[in-house]
Amino acid sequence: MKRYAQVIHLKPGALEAYRAHHAAVWPEVLEALRAANHRNYSIFLHGTTLFGYFEYVGDDLELDRARLGAIPRVRAWGELMATLQAPLPDRQAHESWAAMEELFHVD
Repeated sequence: MKRYAQVIHLKPGALEAYRAHHAAVWPEVLEALRAANHRNYSIFLHGTTLFGYFEYVGDDLELDRARLGAIPRVRAWGELMATLQAPLPDRQAHESWAAMEELFHVD
């Protein structure tokens, strides 16, 4: 299992819509995340900054992410969320959420 953390901002005025969508995440999206070996997925909020965390239990994150992107309902969810999010300017070109480096962990 590997832990991943990521960060993104919300667009001005998007918080209530973002909350509402995440109070009723589409079941197909949740099923697809599980099938793609994502576990313990959490999103935290600080002001307008979102911090995402998940644990990956598979062997090939790139392949599982590609499989997620091939599912129309997952793509539609991502497109909807993109209307509410404002990616960080220093993220990698292929990222919407900026990946974070793990500096410390204790069990």
